[in-house]
Amino acid sequence: MSSDVPQNFEDRLRQRDSTSRNTNTLETIPVNHQPHENIPNTPLAASTISFLLGSIFSLGLTLFLTGGISDRWWATYQLGFFLAAWSGFHWGEFAVTAGWNRDKCSIDSFLLDNGAMYHIANGTALVEYLITLYLKPSLKAYHYISTIGIIMAVIGQTLRASAMIQASTNFSHIVALRKLPSHRLVTDGVYSVFRHPSYAGFFYWALGTQLVLQNPVSSIGFVLVLWRFFSRRIKVEERALVNFFGEEYENYRRRVSTNIPFIR
Repeated sequence: MSSDVPQNFEDRLRQRDSTSRNTNTLETIPVNHQPHENIPNTPLAASTISFLLGSIFSLGLTLFLTGGISDRWWATYQLGFFLAAWSGFHWGEFAVTAGWNRDKCSIDSFLLDNGAMYHIANGTALVEYLITLYLKPSLKAYHYISTIGIIMAVIGQTLRASAMIQASTNFSHIVALRKLPSHRLVTDGVYSVFRHPSYAGFFYWALGTQLVLQNPVSSIGFVLVLWRFFSRRIKVEERALVNFFGEEYENYRRRVSTNIPFIR
């Protein structure tokens, strides 16, 4: 009998593991960082999350395109767009990373493990919308505000996805503090207009979702929290980029703005 034939269950497992690594089949193991592992970092978890996000997206998009359900006070086109935008964003983060930045792809690429405050913020936004809609529906009847929010969210999502695709392996959801041999400074395309297009995209996407819901409190809260977060993150990231690229990055920084309000 050939020695290549597995003799027991353990041998078969080792052979399957070796074959998977050699043929680069489906996996969610990033190269340069360890996933949080609050969500299992497995293809099964990735497919399950994708299914759930896809279901929410489909329901939300249907509700949005049909203009809501007239005999259900809460089933509005605004809520439908919010659900579609939220689920589409998280699925898109994983999909773009898997397609253009495979070495950094993991279950964390969905950005669903962003900390409790992120989910509290979105939950609070939904509560504000539903309570206001129930008690004073006329406050949600300014459709031009929702239209502005829809446009802003679509543009923000497109900008962020474009930035991630263009930067490809140079993009990371985690600020890189160590320069890799593959790192290069991307300054063309969307990066010639926005110095941090993925941050600007998320900023305007998030604000757009709140304008769609016509949430005055959450809109102000999102702007303040996101401005504070990106202001600090950009300072940390740009210190690293100056160390990586020196004068080349300093010239780029002087030439191109972030286009996030009050963050030069």
